[in-house]
Amino acid sequence: MALEHALLVSLSERTASGLELTRRFDKSIGHFWTASHQQIYRVLGRMERDGWVRSEVVAQQGRPDKKVYEVTEPGRLELERWLAEPTAVEPLRSELMVKFRGASYGDRAALIEQARAKLVEHTQRLALYESMEARDYPDPPALTGRELDIYLVLRGGVRMEQFWIDWLTDYLQAHEPAVVARRTGSS
Repeated sequence: MALEHALLVSLSERTASGLELTRRFDKSIGHFWTASHQQIYRVLGRMERDGWVRSEVVAQQGRPDKKVYEVTEPGRLELERWLAEPTAVEPLRSELMVKFRGASYGDRAALIEQARAKLVEHTQRLALYESMEARDYPDPPALTGRELDIYLVLRGGVRMEQFWIDWLTDYLQAHEPAVVARRTGSS
């Protein structure tokens, strides 16, 4: 997926200035696709040159003018084309998994600490997703259309975090006795 398509999705949901878009991106699509603010602004410029979005300069009181972007017909057609395109199976890329695979060749105790830290991160992210779910979607069976799509993506995020928590917990439980024994000098 190109960043352009993520931005087309976000702008299709609601027009936005570059700053508003980066803030919204951080709070929604950014949970699943990362991009720096600089990348977003650079890609918005390219999308505007390509005719996928247009901007309108809006004057502000006491602040510089801002550009508000919206999707154009060519942008809508590109998004429609991309949405219909088959999606390949996404390969799992995890630096942590590669490190764990090579743990026998290095400092396993350091990797155990990384696993503990990652477990905390994923537990916190799961709590965030679950709070968003409870706050924004109290009646999932009543959802339709766009709101149902957004909810189901959030559910996917919940399940991914649950996977990481389960897997990291398994890893830690399997290795903690060996790490404790090595630290205390017992076998």
